[in-house]
Amino acid sequence: MTTPLAPKPPSVLGRYRLLSPNAGVMVSPICLGAMNFGTNWTQIMGKCSKEDAFALMDYFYSQGGNFIDTAVNYQLGQSEQWIGEWMAKTPARRSEMVIATKYTGPFMLHKGQEIIQSNFGGNHTKAMKESVETSLRNLQTDYIDLYYIHVWTQTVSIPELMQSLNNLVASGKVLYLGVSDTPAWVVTKCNAYARQHGLRQFCVYQGRYAASERDMERDIIPMCIDEGMSIAPWGALGAGLFRPSNAGEKKEGRNMPTVATGKEKSVSAVLEKVAERKGGVPLTSVALAYVLHKAPYCFPICGGRKVEHMKGNIEALKLKLTKEDIEEIETGYDFNVGFPHNFFSGSKNQSWGPEDNIMLKRLGHFDFVKGPQPIPPYEEGSDEGKPQPPMWPTKKVDEK
Repeated sequence: MTTPLAPKPPSVLGRYRLLSPNAGVMVSPICLGAMNFGTNWTQIMGKCSKEDAFALMDYFYSQGGNFIDTAVNYQLGQSEQWIGEWMAKTPARRSEMVIATKYTGPFMLHKGQEIIQSNFGGNHTKAMKESVETSLRNLQTDYIDLYYIHVWTQTVSIPELMQSLNNLVASGKVLYLGVSDTPAWVVTKCNAYARQHGLRQFCVYQGRYAASERDMERDIIPMCIDEGMSIAPWGALGAGLFRPSNAGEKKEGRNMPTVATGKEKSVSAVLEKVAERKGGVPLTSVALAYVLHKAPYCFPICGGRKVEHMKGNIEALKLKLTKEDIEEIETGYDFNVGFPHNFFSGSKNQSWGPEDNIMLKRLGHFDFVKGPQPIPPYEEGSDEGKPQPPMWPTKKVDEK
């Protein structure tokens, strides 16, 4: 006899994945982004009431979602606070969820000139200390599952950064470390220092990656594969700017001109063509499926205010793209991986392994073991028919 098998998940969102080769925690394949949870950034993020945020978290959880991303400075602290309130409604909820938050951004701006702001943000140890304590209070918890440095400020030494982050891990206040919006060479040096000194390494990289913004393919994604890190793309849905050709003018939602690349219209056109071939699915589902097909250990961060948007995102986990689909999507704009990558790949695309290296192709014909590959979309019924071990008895047998 063995213990009972896990019941069928409520949706494909409940098919959990290893966070990264260097982080054994299991998370849902989509991470719920909470940047818009709050009323303090309405001008740039659009309206989102507490009721809307709670409804979205309730639905995400009901479908098996357990991974939420926020930051200490989002909505001047409201984002973390609402997540904390939502988890506190159910005693076991905090233990079920994997909560990621970040430090670096200014998180006391609501105090204005009442305080000296200079150290309430940044990468340094003091900002880290003040930020993590604020996040713990906001989230109503005594530990954070995944703690990111939010953006590289170029002001802190690597020894200071990694020793201070490791102290948080050693104290039990943080379980895993992540890094966001930071050059690949910095992350590599940080992890090398951590390995050399027996400290916790970064296991996740969060950065901008989408069909309209492929810069991470140059150095970030190859670095993550080599370092045993996952990627958590933000902006995979085009920050609300991937829109079908028949859509009217955008009147609500986020309004952040700085995130526009100028390539959204042309990329939307090819996404729409692929979406039509796939049975008329939303083009945002194709955009999400695209990044999931591009890299192993990929956990897109998907925000929003409406439950129906999350339903579409979950369905994207079952959307299979062919090599031809991906190539068509990549005609949406002219991306060149740049030097030196295009020099040894012999094309404008990245060389993902020796099998793509033009120099080796001039020497002969070789077979290589390929590195980690993306998890393919789940197909309904693929678990059926497999032999199952005997179930642990669930009914009490009357004693004789």
